Amino acid sequence: MSQTPIPSTAPALPLRLHVPEPSARPGDETDFSYLHLSEAGAVRRPAVDAKAASTADIAYALVRVLTPDGEAVGPWAPDLPPEVLRQALRDMIKTRAFDARMTLAQRQKKTSFYMQCLGEEAIAIGQRLALQDGDMYFPTYRQQGLLLANPEVSMVEMVCQLLSNERDPLKGRQLPVMYSIKRAGFFSISGNLATQFIQGVGWAMASAIKGDTRIASAWIGDGSTAESDFHTALTFAHVYRAPVILNVVNNQWAISTFQAIAGGEGTTFAARGVGCGIASLRVDGNDFLAVYAASRWAAERARGGHGPALIEWVTYRGGPHSTSDDPSKYRPADDWQRFPLGDPISRLATYLTKRGLWSDAEHEATREAMEAEVLAALKEAEQYGSLLDGRGPSDALMFEDVYEEMPAHLRQQRQELGV
Repeated sequence: MSQTPIPSTAPALPLRLHVPEPSARPGDETDFSYLHLSEAGAVRRPAVDAKAASTADIAYALVRVLTPDGEAVGPWAPDLPPEVLRQALRDMIKTRAFDARMTLAQRQKKTSFYMQCLGEEAIAIGQRLALQDGDMYFPTYRQQGLLLANPEVSMVEMVCQLLSNERDPLKGRQLPVMYSIKRAGFFSISGNLATQFIQGVGWAMASAIKGDTRIASAWIGDGSTAESDFHTALTFAHVYRAPVILNVVNNQWAISTFQAIAGGEGTTFAARGVGCGIASLRVDGNDFLAVYAASRWAAERARGGHGPALIEWVTYRGGPHSTSDDPSKYRPADDWQRFPLGDPISRLATYLTKRGLWSDAEHEATREAMEAEVLAALKEAEQYGSLLDGRGPSDALMFEDVYEEMPAHLRQQRQELGV
């Protein structure tokens, strides 16, 4: 028996589609009022075996340790040795110097492409310190700090990959900045967004199946959370309690698209993890101490068999999306200088200086030393060629590393090419 719908008493209004917009565009005054912040030390620290649902409040708050005047407060404040903190700051300064020099190299046409992590240095450096040798990273193209802070990775090797020269370890088969270094546990960066999330979860599941002790750390940007691979990864991580850290770097912009387009308006990316049954944190990504503490918490949770953790790192992309981008076309020019969470390098330097472990003079000397180290690595790498002089990998390499035994038609083509 059919029923007649009860007519509505509300007036019939035309429907409207909501399209999120950033709080400011070029020419407007910078406005970060949309960004929900918590006071340093105000957010509780749950047990590493906490149920996912119990972290819902932290997914909407913001874990912070450093106060504006450089004090470390609250339950997340870690107890790290002074020399470890000093080395972390040096690594962050090195990463920024590397970015600046390689961006200049691209402008000089020595390489075709580069991507900075300006303003995001603390995230990679802090998490690497919290993990162990043998753990596996599935990064995006802004985690170069994971490599630059690794003494086993040669800076010259990284530059050769950027220059696509004769010593390019990837033989010219990858876009510059898409490193792949197996011995460092650094999985191949992919230009296809969000793939590293499902790869990281799969690797972590395999580690658990084998009864290994190693965990995985996967990275994604705020824009890439709109990809289906993001949701698939969360489902598998939750269902199988994969020992993995799922990092969402919310730097406010995906190329020219504001983070709200990917779903960051009115909620948080960390909240998606809780909704999928994953313990989740929202953390100040420009606070090195908070980055280390949250990463250590997530690592202990994964290694202890308590399941995955998702961390939303709230930060800001200080520079262009890449050397092919001009952010002045879509956001106010002074956004980076006015970002309320500040500069991660300056904040850690202030903290160490207040403790008598750093000084302005040492900071300047370190900056100059790191710039010299990067320049020396670039000059050494240029001896093997660059895009500017065309001394790239041999054409013969296109026939290698595919078949165990080269088929006849490829041998013939190679002979015809004369390589």
